[in-house]
Amino acid sequence: MLFAVPSSPLAQPWSIIGGNTISAFAGFLAAQMIRDPVLAAGVGVALAIAAMSFTRSLHPPGGAAALTAILGGPAVAKWGGLFPLVPVALNSCILVACGLLCHRLSRRSYPHVAMSNSKNPHDTSDLPPPLRVRFQKEDVDAAIANLGETFDVSPDDIEKILKEAELQAIVREHRDLICADIMSRDIVAIRPYSTKRDAASLLLHHDIRILPVTDDEGRLLGTVGPRELAESSSSIFEVLSTPMTASASSPALGLLPILTDGKTHTVMITDPKRRLLGLVSQTDLLSAIGMHVLRKTTYEDSPRGKRMSSGRRH
Repeated sequence: MLFAVPSSPLAQPWSIIGGNTISAFAGFLAAQMIRDPVLAAGVGVALAIAAMSFTRSLHPPGGAAALTAILGGPAVAKWGGLFPLVPVALNSCILVACGLLCHRLSRRSYPHVAMSNSKNPHDTSDLPPPLRVRFQKEDVDAAIANLGETFDVSPDDIEKILKEAELQAIVREHRDLICADIMSRDIVAIRPYSTKRDAASLLLHHDIRILPVTDDEGRLLGTVGPRELAESSSSIFEVLSTPMTASASSPALGLLPILTDGKTHTVMITDPKRRLLGLVSQTDLLSAIGMHVLRKTTYEDSPRGKRMSSGRRH
């Protein structure tokens, strides 16, 4: 479970270490109180499940740890009351350490961190804009409650999957609209050796909020805006921000989560060599979506659109 399904709630460090250790204690206790090994096995596993559920350390192999404490024979008797700690707890800790190292080397996240509740980036009580017109966490909780089943995935992860599925559906429906279609191409950029005064002058003259910084070959090095200039002493190279980037062939609607996070206002469009080709701003994306909605509404209201809609219903 640790290596195959590391995002499962049942494979997290506390579940592995706590579940195995607590279950071993439950099995050892059952073996001491009940001499019949068959009856002790049933009681030990049941007690282990109850204890793991109470301590939120449910781990399926914990049942095997409980059975081992009951049916292990001389190997368990040698350790006595220390068996749940050595070797069970010790081996569980070593296993988790190996898992941490393995997942770190493979660049996978472990322990699994559930999606945090979205917070308004402007530190107000309003929900972030993308969450105001879609399902909420309460809807996911209500759906799980109505289904009346237990899933091996957290509600936060279910919410994350549903939001990603929703985004992919939008991208699929509008996959013909790519970043190259809507990006601004006449880009106002600046060199890294330019002065703070030069950057401020360009921002004010063109009434923009961000400046791409490129080298002499047009490769994107970073961006600067009013915040970075305020923090700069002299050279803008000292305060470059790392921008969000996309390729010209990327689906334009795929930028929705980025440009509606309340922090990112522009996505830089680059080629494989990181040369700047253009940029997509919130205004660019909003205009494209608005035109699509307008065209769709106009088409559906047209005689042909009504005939097509009627034909689909039949």
